[in-house]
Amino acid sequence: MLLLLGFNNLIGKLNPCYSVNRIRKKRNEKKGSTLARVVRNENEINFNDSDWKKHFQHDFESRFNLLHLRDVVDIRPRPTTFSLRNRGSRVMVATDGLEDQKDGYVNDNDRALLKVIKYASPTSAGAECIDPECSWVEQWVHRAGPRRHIYFDLAEVKAGIVTCGGLCPGLNDVIRQIVFSLELNGVKNIVGIQHGYRGFFEEGVPKIKLSRQVVQNINLAGGSLLGVSRGGANAIHEEELVFFCYQRVSTRKKKVSVVCVPKTIDNDILLMDKTFGFDTAVEEAQRAINSAYIEVPFSLDGTYGVLQHIEHLIQTKGSAVICLAEGAGQDLLEKSNLKDASGNVIFADFGVHFQQQIKRHFKEINVPADLKYIDPTYMIRACRANASDAKLCTVLGQNAVHGAFAGYSGITVGICNTHYVYLPIPEVIASPRYVDPNSRMWHRCLTSTGQPDFC
Repeated sequence: MLLLLGFNNLIGKLNPCYSVNRIRKKRNEKKGSTLARVVRNENEINFNDSDWKKHFQHDFESRFNLLHLRDVVDIRPRPTTFSLRNRGSRVMVATDGLEDQKDGYVNDNDRALLKVIKYASPTSAGAECIDPECSWVEQWVHRAGPRRHIYFDLAEVKAGIVTCGGLCPGLNDVIRQIVFSLELNGVKNIVGIQHGYRGFFEEGVPKIKLSRQVVQNINLAGGSLLGVSRGGANAIHEEELVFFCYQRVSTRKKKVSVVCVPKTIDNDILLMDKTFGFDTAVEEAQRAINSAYIEVPFSLDGTYGVLQHIEHLIQTKGSAVICLAEGAGQDLLEKSNLKDASGNVIFADFGVHFQQQIKRHFKEINVPADLKYIDPTYMIRACRANASDAKLCTVLGQNAVHGAFAGYSGITVGICNTHYVYLPIPEVIASPRYVDPNSRMWHRCLTSTGQPDFC
């Protein structure tokens, strides 16, 4: 089985065949002007069809149906080695017939609601509707957790763990919990694949033998025990690696589960409440700045530009703290079209450009200004996970192992509406999650910072 940590570099590069264009009142549109479309293979759903809800739910279930090893190889289930009654060397004995409940098993048919709010109107704040009438349609996804039956002989399993992409707080916590869960249930052959994708394809990159003893205290340090790198997927396009792994083992009819745990300090994964690393990153960023601003389009010059607002702050408060999101202001710079080894766009350093523009502006208006520029990137990315993220990493790591044991593949584990669920990878990387400048969240940001709306 293969457990991958991180796939935020895949976002927007692989698309499911089915997408929902949500109703959103866009800036500069007339009040009440809304459009709802549900697209499947570029064909609109006919909302005049009395059975359109059934069709939608059927398609939704098809999209969110989890890939399983039964679809690839002829395998038989076997009883799991997991039980809540196992307390190390001590075994608790059930006193009644509620066996599954005593053992803590999740039924394969358990589901969690993807959406929990029934909007009465498309004009309701934050409304996400399927049709113009904002009809309620139940959308269920698979609940995560240990199953009564598994599809591996755990004594013969070889488990591989790899951290993909850049650094993120909590990587060591997840690695630690995955190893703990594997060992506790009887898996002894556990290897760590070093330096991300390079460990798959480059010769001479050694694997690390992992055990409880090796990972016992790695959560006390930041970074990743296994290391990270950009690129390395020379045989294929990197964004297709996860599906390459699944499709290759499927074609060869190999009994291999591929399960992901998403990581990103940006918290921009679709459908999920949050990803590990985000809370720690925000908390750590406050050591360098005392405010966190959400990235939206903006202009530097003009009456409603950022420079004019900075001038106002200097004149009224005597100081200003400015937070730039990674990749902000790219539309104000000359595009280079450069990419890193993983195929990701290399952002130009807007911070340096912004420095120069601020100095120029205050020189032109003859106002003395002292400017300090702090780049806290790796102070944020390489730090140890805080308590909130450490707890999240623990549950995500354990559920990733249970998902693999249960025979699922090509899935990711995440938290959705406070419940831990399994989701097909294509659905969560269809596109990035953006900030809506008309949302209450953005309004709260403006209220907290006192800044004008630069959009």
